[in-house]
Amino acid sequence: MRAIDRAGIADICFMSQEILSIVIPAFNEEKYIYNVLCRVQSVVLLNDIGREIVVVDDCSRDNTKGQVDLFTSNFPQVRLQYIRHEKNQGKGAAIRTGLSHAHGDYVIIQDADLEYDPNEYNKLLNPIINGYADVVYGSRFMGEGPHRVLFFWHTIGNKWLTMLSNMFSNLNLTDMETCYKLFKKEVISQVSISENRFGMEPEITLKIARIPNIRIYEVGISYYGRTYAEGKKINYKDGFRAIVCILKYGLFRMK
Repeated sequence: MRAIDRAGIADICFMSQEILSIVIPAFNEEKYIYNVLCRVQSVVLLNDIGREIVVVDDCSRDNTKGQVDLFTSNFPQVRLQYIRHEKNQGKGAAIRTGLSHAHGDYVIIQDADLEYDPNEYNKLLNPIINGYADVVYGSRFMGEGPHRVLFFWHTIGNKWLTMLSNMFSNLNLTDMETCYKLFKKEVISQVSISENRFGMEPEITLKIARIPNIRIYEVGISYYGRTYAEGKKINYKDGFRAIVCILKYGLFRMK
């Protein structure tokens, strides 16, 4: 695994400004990654919060790295770390790597495609900044933002998995499987992620729910979903694995 620090990330630790770390797992995203990075760097964050971007390339076979390099050459002022897995391991493993390199006060997960809009970061930051929340989920099933109309059974599956997760976590989330999860760094640092693929979504939720006195909020977000032809990667096997993970980390409370 190789890491490239493009802008003196270590200096962040000595700055008084609060920092949002944006962890971006990427696998074969040359078509989208440049535009995503442009959108991430252009967002004006609440309270003059700064940002660092942590891109974890999960052994892409396309020109994902070239697009990241193009971005860093065009925006040299942006603090960005690029880490590459030498072997494809999965989204959960990429997020685990990204979290280990994040230095910010807050951390959010950003997919490397255009399904989620970085302009909505402030929606998730607001409950934390105002002292109400420790964790904020961005729900695709709340709010009035635009939502692309796609797969009926995919939506039913998401809602069913959320309900099953809620039964074991005793939460009333509407969208456990959402990408947009924003954490205080000290909270997510208490969670050890074991799952290498999409099973990390219920794993994180069930482990977060067990933290004493944790305050979890949801806000409505927009959703610009992709089709499988456009690069969507999650499939029915991941749905079955999510059920296993809910039982593993909920019923049996595995660490």
